Amino acid sequence: MFFQVIMPVFLIFLTGFTAQKLLQLHIKSISTLALYILVPALVFKTFYRTEFDLTYLYIAIYSLLLTVILIVIVQVISRLKKYPPSTETALILSTGFMNNGNYGAPVILFAFGETGFRYAIAIMILHTIVMSTIGIYYAARGKYSVKNALRSVMKMPIMHALIIALIWQKFQIPLPQNFEKIIDMVGNAAIPTIMLVLGMQLAEIKLKNIRWPELNLAIFLRLIMSPLIAAGLVWILPVETLLGKVMIVEAAMPASAIMTLYALQYESDPDLVSTITFVGTILSALTLTLLLNFIQ
Repeated sequence: MFFQVIMPVFLIFLTGFTAQKLLQLHIKSISTLALYILVPALVFKTFYRTEFDLTYLYIAIYSLLLTVILIVIVQVISRLKKYPPSTETALILSTGFMNNGNYGAPVILFAFGETGFRYAIAIMILHTIVMSTIGIYYAARGKYSVKNALRSVMKMPIMHALIIALIWQKFQIPLPQNFEKIIDMVGNAAIPTIMLVLGMQLAEIKLKNIRWPELNLAIFLRLIMSPLIAAGLVWILPVETLLGKVMIVEAAMPASAIMTLYALQYESDPDLVSTITFVGTILSALTLTLLLNFIQ
């Protein structure tokens, strides 16, 4: 499973990592291109062709509950260990929010094919909403209201593409064939681009003053405890077998790279968040291989 699924993904990450180290590319420009053009096209074509049912409600419940449960666990442990607020926030950012966009979606595509990939895109969108509301709230801790976070989510092109796709499908508006081909071409570029961006982001992370107790805790919660919680949610929710597998594997992804940006912007112990993100991404090659071998 490592050679079929994980190694191809990491080779693309390594390409982005190496390119950034050698060429010092402007990450924000490439990331903006992906966020504002490529990913919205992928979202539109995915949801335009998807029949909606209760499955997507279960995905929303899963995304919210997984994040909330992990946050509560971190808060309890932080109280017991008497961590300062900045450390607690850093642990929340690096354990409550997984990287199911740059990392999770391609892994699911390689492991479970197009059907699993459609579920992965749905999880990515719903988890992006969770990250952009609850994530920003915890990163800012009073500097950024939930209302403003929700407003920022509604400004995202991904949400616009989702809404347009739902309207287009609901009213069965015909889509010109040439227009559909253009959307396909642009959308197909989204996954390799965001994978390269993750590699580039990892190249910019600096490992400073490694705090092993906090790092070990975060890695355990993110890579081991999170998929176990997801397995419990899958057992409770009436979801089909394939979706259940996708949910568990997505939950085993390392910390989202965007959380390092939130931590830096709001001064929420960015060194700790960056270290957890980098180390977790490397170790996930092993943990995901074991999980995929077990779950297949």
